[in-house]
Amino acid sequence: MTKHLLPTGDCLQKKIRLLLLLIIAGLIVSGLTAFPIKAQLEISHTYIEQYNWNNALTNWLELVYTGIQETDSRYPFIAYGTDWLGFAHLIIAVAFIGPFREPVRNIWVVQFGIIACASIIPFAWIAGEVRGIPYFWRLIDCSFGVVGGLLLWQCQRLIKKLASMTAQTISNIQSS
Repeated sequence: MTKHLLPTGDCLQKKIRLLLLLIIAGLIVSGLTAFPIKAQLEISHTYIEQYNWNNALTNWLELVYTGIQETDSRYPFIAYGTDWLGFAHLIIAVAFIGPFREPVRNIWVVQFGIIACASIIPFAWIAGEVRGIPYFWRLIDCSFGVVGGLLLWQCQRLIKKLASMTAQTISNIQSS
């Protein structure tokens, strides 16, 4: 028959875990890259000078580079704020271990992530405007919310399907 056309519980579980691994990896990479901001900007500054690039992106990176250099030389403790940003990303990544292990039971973590991703968009536009962040950079920031939100939305959809299959299986066992 055609019983294998529908995804099995194991297949759904694998898809859910893959999506969650992408989310966890993204959070870890985002978190780890928050710590060496000064070094990263020094590298970009070197390339921008070496190749004499001049466009909106490189002008913005140069302004950020100058701001970080000047701030770090006089007030190095300000970088502690980005350290906390990196730490927060790493801790949020840990939260997704719950749904990785038990997706149906911990679907609320995925739903929290969807809310967080959706919240990035108004936050980036409002705070970005207040702080003078260029339009194109705010679009980059918003893209993280959109991509993360789509991955988590798909994950939530699969978890609900898994929950439905699990409930149906339990119902079948109880009626036997």
